[in-house]
Amino acid sequence: MNSNLKTAALFFAVTISVIACKKSESSEYGNPEISDSSSVAISSDSISMAATQEVEGKKFIKTAQVSMEVKDVYQTTIGVEKQLKEMGGFVTKSELHSNIISEENFPINDNEAKLVREFGQVNDMEVRIPTVKLGEFLEFVNKSNLFLHTRNITAEDVSANIMMANLEEKRMKKTENNIQKIKSNAEKVNLADNNLSEQNNQKLATYNLSDNLKYSTVSLYLKEPSTRISTIAITNTKNFDNQYRYNFFYDVKNAIIKGFYLTQEIIVGLFTIWPLILIIGISFYFWKRRKTNSKEIKLENQE
Repeated sequence: MNSNLKTAALFFAVTISVIACKKSESSEYGNPEISDSSSVAISSDSISMAATQEVEGKKFIKTAQVSMEVKDVYQTTIGVEKQLKEMGGFVTKSELHSNIISEENFPINDNEAKLVREFGQVNDMEVRIPTVKLGEFLEFVNKSNLFLHTRNITAEDVSANIMMANLEEKRMKKTENNIQKIKSNAEKVNLADNNLSEQNNQKLATYNLSDNLKYSTVSLYLKEPSTRISTIAITNTKNFDNQYRYNFFYDVKNAIIKGFYLTQEIIVGLFTIWPLILIIGISFYFWKRRKTNSKEIKLENQE
């Protein structure tokens, strides 16, 4: 009896310790399913994190380049353009084209054929999106992603540029005031003109800086993972050529007419060169006569 109690107590202690170890491992390493879902959430949030980061006292010009494969380039392009419109963005470049790999005609009957074309579609886009919505836009684009080749997000710190622009504006304003105090002469005109030119250039630079801060530039390269096949009904051109290549009676009639005109041209040509023909005829006559006389003289000598 004591032996049975000891055995039961030992079994109970081992069971408790195994359960405690499992709980300890679960608390230390976490549930695998929960860990996976957290990773997905972090991966999804990383798109917006890289694109929407804000640092106090800093200003960033943000750009992004995305190259990925999508199921249908044309439909994805339409979706991107629609989303841009809703977000207040716009397209600055969209070059959608099909790369034709091969094409072949297959005759169906005497009049019809099928053009079978293998091709792949790609689109090289450049869009501008309000910077505050850059992360949201990239998350929308990622929904169409089948395979991501590259995704680069750049945040250029332009805080110093903004400070320098403000200082330059103050400097040029002070220079303008100093120029106004100078007596009017040719040098004053040149100084005022140069200062005005600098102010215009600075205003343009400030505008571009402000625009790039307000709108982020996103370059998208979309392509399909595999080629597609297009079939188009066309005319059987080969049979069409064979049908109209020869017309016997028409060709015979044309040949007779051409022969008649050719004969006329030959006769007219002969009349054109009649002096030459006459000279040749006379020369041939005298040559023939001389040859005959030579034979007669030879025969007489032999006799």
